[in-house]
Amino acid sequence: MSVSLLSIEIEQSLASYRRITIVTVSAVYFLILVGASVRASGAGMGCPDWPTCFGQWIPPTHESQLPANYQEIYANLGYAETRFNVVKTWTEYINRLIGVTIGFLIFLTAISSWPLRDSNRSIFIASVSAFFMVGFQGWLGAKVVSSNLQPGMITIHMLMALAIVGTLLFALAEARKGFMTRQPITGIDPRFEFWLYIVLSMTVLQITMGTQVREMTDFIREAQGEMLRSSWIEAMPWFFFVHRSFSAIVLFSNLWLAHLLITSLGWQHILTRFTFLVILIIAISVISGATLGHLGMPAFAQPAHLFAASLLFGLQFLTWMSYRHARARVSRKHLLC
Repeated sequence: MSVSLLSIEIEQSLASYRRITIVTVSAVYFLILVGASVRASGAGMGCPDWPTCFGQWIPPTHESQLPANYQEIYANLGYAETRFNVVKTWTEYINRLIGVTIGFLIFLTAISSWPLRDSNRSIFIASVSAFFMVGFQGWLGAKVVSSNLQPGMITIHMLMALAIVGTLLFALAEARKGFMTRQPITGIDPRFEFWLYIVLSMTVLQITMGTQVREMTDFIREAQGEMLRSSWIEAMPWFFFVHRSFSAIVLFSNLWLAHLLITSLGWQHILTRFTFLVILIIAISVISGATLGHLGMPAFAQPAHLFAASLLFGLQFLTWMSYRHARARVSRKHLLC
C-alpha cells in the first residue's frame, strides 16, 4: 500500500474513532448525571441485590410479586430497612441498564481503536484500558450495593467513573492531536502553563473536598431523615464551608487564565474557547452549590452540582492535553531550526 493511501486510511480510522469516542464520553457523562439523580432521590438501594433486582432479572412492578417474607429475607442479608418502592426500584434498574449500555459503547470504542494500534498505540492502549476499567467499575457497583451504600465505597465508585472519563478523553485528545498541532501558540503568555497547573490542582482539591461533603451529606441524611433536608447545612462540618468559599478562588483563578489567553492568543483560539467553557461550568457549579447551601439542600440541585464538577474535570483535562499537543509542535519546530 502506498504512503498516501495508508495516510488516508489512518485519517478515516481516526475520524471514525473520534465520532464513536465522543458518543461514548457523552454517554458516560449522562450515566454520571443519572447516577447522581439516583442518589439524590434516595433510590440507591431500590434494588437491594446485584446483578439481579429483588432476585429477578426484570424487577417486579408491584409488591405482591415478591415473596410474602421478602423483608425478612433481606433483613437476614443485612438490609433491615428494605421496602419495595416501584419508583425507586425501577429508577435504580434503569440506571443499571444505562450502565450496561455504556459497557457496550466502550467495547465498541476499544474495537474501533484496533486499526490505530500501529499509527498511535496510545489510543489503542487507552481504549482497551477503559474497557477493563468499566469491568472493574461493574464489580465496584456490586460492592456498593453489598455494602448498603457505604459512603466510602460510593466515593470510590464516583472517582472510578472520573478515571474512565479521563482515560477516554486522553484517547480522544490523541485522536485529535493533528488538529491541535496546527494551532499556533508561539505567542502564548509564558505564565499560562504555570497557571494551568495551578487551576488543575485547585480543581482536584475542590473535587476531593466535594466528595467529603457528599459523604457527610449521606451520613446526615441517614441520621436526620429526608424530611429534615433544610436543616442538613447546620450539621455540616467545617470543610463544607471551606469547600463553598474555595469555589470563588477557583472561579477567579480561571478568569485570570482566560485573561492570559485572550491577551496573548485572542478570543478565537481553541484554548481560549475551552477556558471559557470551563468558566461557564464553574459558574453552574457555583450556582447549584449556592442553591444547595441557601435553599435547604433541594434534591434537584445535587445532581446538577455533581455533574458540573465532572464536566469541569473533563474540560480542564482536555485543555491540558490540547495544550501539550500544541506545545509539542512548537518544541519540534525549535529542534528543527
